[in-house]
Amino acid sequence: MQKVFDELTTAFRKHDGLLSEEQYKHIAIKYTTLLEDSDTIFILLQASGYPIEQEEDGRYRLETYFTPYKEQRYCVIDIETNGSKPGTSQVIEIGAVMLQNGKVVDRFETFVECAYLPEYITKITGIEPMDLIDAPTRKSALTKLRHFMGNAIFVAHNANFDYSFLNASFDRFGLGGIGNPKLCTIDLARRTFESERYGLAYLIDFLEIETATHHRAFSDAVCAAKVMEKSLETLPEYVKSTDDLLRFSISSKKERRIKKENV
Repeated sequence: MQKVFDELTTAFRKHDGLLSEEQYKHIAIKYTTLLEDSDTIFILLQASGYPIEQEEDGRYRLETYFTPYKEQRYCVIDIETNGSKPGTSQVIEIGAVMLQNGKVVDRFETFVECAYLPEYITKITGIEPMDLIDAPTRKSALTKLRHFMGNAIFVAHNANFDYSFLNASFDRFGLGGIGNPKLCTIDLARRTFESERYGLAYLIDFLEIETATHHRAFSDAVCAAKVMEKSLETLPEYVKSTDDLLRFSISSKKERRIKKENV
């Protein structure tokens, strides 16, 4: 599904956030099978968290293109795992906070059942094997996270790791891919304030963020949310919509300079 997410997003941006039925179907039909059609693809896109809606006149709308970034819902996530590769490892703890209008509107945290916990992971996280006994199964925990995320923006510190690990985990348990747009707080921080380093541990000290325990999922999710909050204080004036924010977070210096000159 990642290909259809990417191709649709490119098309939406090219057409000011709106696609006609014909334009949408031209893209969606490429990814249909004998058991699917473009309407089924639309349902799957929404179920995966991709922020697409259909208007009364039949056109398709990319919500992030029209939603002011301050009003957007952001799901700031952190995971702890028992290894670095999703093919041979698993999630052992999930923490997430839902932000909107600068406030925490919901929270999610859970341990995840795990039969094998390396000693070095315990030393890093403080999570003991007994903490994971009788915890929700992987499928149960991931299903709850899927529902919690909805179509919010997926935010994480070093988002590529959390996103790819969870994406593989969702796929393994038949929950589909992650269609939620991704925002990395490292990328955003690099473009909004100066720091010698941008690792979460360093920024916790640098920004004087109060934290319970580093390398625990919920605590780190809260800290990543604080880093994001700091970044949003110094955005350039041309960043108005959520889509503006997403593009700004991965923009080059040249792109930012041109944008600023054209304001």
